[in-house]
Amino acid sequence: MLITIKYFGQIAEVTQREEESLEFSGSLISELIEYIYSKYGILKKKDFQIAQNQELVSLETKISGKEIALLPPFAGG
Repeated sequence: MLITIKYFGQIAEVTQREEESLEFSGSLISELIEYIYSKYGILKKKDFQIAQNQELVSLETKISGKEIALLPPFAGG
């Protein structure tokens, strides 16, 4: 399945890109994150949330959408 990964804030700085498309055959968000860690190991040290089709999801969520976003922590206010 072709998935678009969007990176925001400090996550985009680490990956040096705002977006990429990749072919992925896994079924869980956790599997996708492990794949991303294999490309960008430094992300293991960063806190971020994951959104699928603009809704926050957990690592146990099945991949059902074509767009995944990695979101850095947000400051409250």
